[in-house]
Amino acid sequence: MTTEPKSANGRPANMNTIGLTQVDYRGGDSTLCQGCGHNSITSQIIAAAFELSLQPSQIIKMSGIGCSSKTPAYFFNRSHGFNTLHGRMPSVTTGAVLGNRKLLAIGVSGDGDTGSIGLGQFKHMVRRNVPMIYIVENNGVYGLTKGQFSATADVGQQLKYAGTNVLPPIDVCIEAMVADCGFVARSFAGDAKQVRELLKAAMSFNGTAVLDIISPCVTFNNHHDSTKSYDYGKEHEERIQDIQFIPSFNEVSVEYDEGEEQIVQMHDGPAIKLKKLDREYDPTNKWRALELLEDARNNHEFITGLIYINEQRKTLPDVMQMNDVPLAELPEAKLRPSREAFAQVMAEL
Repeated sequence: MTTEPKSANGRPANMNTIGLTQVDYRGGDSTLCQGCGHNSITSQIIAAAFELSLQPSQIIKMSGIGCSSKTPAYFFNRSHGFNTLHGRMPSVTTGAVLGNRKLLAIGVSGDGDTGSIGLGQFKHMVRRNVPMIYIVENNGVYGLTKGQFSATADVGQQLKYAGTNVLPPIDVCIEAMVADCGFVARSFAGDAKQVRELLKAAMSFNGTAVLDIISPCVTFNNHHDSTKSYDYGKEHEERIQDIQFIPSFNEVSVEYDEGEEQIVQMHDGPAIKLKKLDREYDPTNKWRALELLEDARNNHEFITGLIYINEQRKTLPDVMQMNDVPLAELPEAKLRPSREAFAQVMAEL
């Protein structure tokens, strides 16, 4: 007779605090190319939600158009979801969040869906501080339409069918920072641990959390000299810190020497522990964050980690002074004006 291994709290080792396993957070089988970086990110989204014991029925997964926007089909088969038009995911997500602020919105986009047709929507979503996790699976190409350059392609980048790119790239993290985003991070699909810890922090952030994740396209843009390739990422990635996310249901008790580790306390109990590596860096300093990104771009460095965090901004529902009870749960009597009230409004017009 065999017994299932138990964790310290008596639960089966493969079960989280709400009684679910990682299998419960999966979706359908991926139809993306074998080895696509997007599949690795999907695995870490599943792992992060499992470790945080998120309730799938309280998650809404959103996307636009592109290879990246197909991926919500591959995780959270018990969650709500909406696949929007190209570049229109931010506005649809804004409506969903305002309709039911209890939902955790996780949006998956790409460098084309965000940096080209959706750039205006992206900037205004960040400006409004819509509470959601916004993941950009960034590979520098339009993989779904045979490998043209995207808006994040580097100057001089060469592709077999598209020639040489002569235009400067859009930096998603800089665009988010300029729009006053309160959580900005960059990672690499080949760095599973860092992606997972950043996702857990983003899932616990109160506001717009932008994660720009370099995700190699193995079909069109994985040659050795591409800055969006696995080889380049593994050889040139420079982490600005080691990251550990500490959930609110774990006691936050750490000892560290000044200048070596930094604790960022979040709004509802959890914390992010940042262990500094080769450079002195404070992710709460916005101007230092912008300087870091600009220096990295000029020096052709591949910087990853938590670039900036600020929890002081109010979210859009708070700015609009919305009820704690979601609009989706209000009874019809509270949503529909009386005949007298409607007549008064019409008279004023």
